[in-house]
Amino acid sequence: MDLMESIRQNFIDEDRWKYLFDGLLTTLLITFFAVLIGLALGFLVAIIRSTYLKTGKLKILNVICKIYLAVIRGTPVVVQLLITYFVIFGSVDISKVLVAILAFGINSGAYVAEIVRGGIMSIDNGQFEAGRSLGLNYRQTMQHIIMPQALKTVLPALANEAIVLLKETSVAGYIAIADLTKGGDIIRSQTFSPFLPLISVALIYLVIVLFLTHMTGKLERRLAANDRR
Repeated sequence: MDLMESIRQNFIDEDRWKYLFDGLLTTLLITFFAVLIGLALGFLVAIIRSTYLKTGKLKILNVICKIYLAVIRGTPVVVQLLITYFVIFGSVDISKVLVAILAFGINSGAYVAEIVRGGIMSIDNGQFEAGRSLGLNYRQTMQHIIMPQALKTVLPALANEAIVLLKETSVAGYIAIADLTKGGDIIRSQTFSPFLPLISVALIYLVIVLFLTHMTGKLERRLAANDRR
């Protein structure tokens, strides 16, 4: 079978290209909302952890956060996805996409938390003392002095975490979500031709990742240029 015939069979016949297009939209949807959940949860956990390390307060919440981090970072994301769908929401009629967003968001939150906590802890204690000398309490010092500096430091790492999350969503097919990877697999199962569908999926991921990596690089260069001013 020549290349053009293979392209026609895999993508043109029966509009099979729609499996990839619809799958890509689903992948981007899951990634976008999972990133938002991951950022919100990660920042919350990071603030609790750093507050405990700086002041000794929030001890019980810190223990809960440590357990969360240990469990999430110590188990595979695909297992977390399966547990979320078949165990936690096993008896509930809920959208599979929503389950995936929650599972990937909770997973990402653990890694975001450690990135942000590292950024907060990297800020010199003198910045806290400067805040106190200005009459700011701990919360105000964190909000107006520490977090802006920490965020600037960790932005590139957060962007890389979003890229990693995009690729991790490729396991969403384990709960029968027709994401990009599953779309390629559906085409393969119909045409019995694995090369073009799977290579196409890989190339789509590659293009998206290269674009996001390029944007992350531009962000890093801009932050570095601002530091030199």
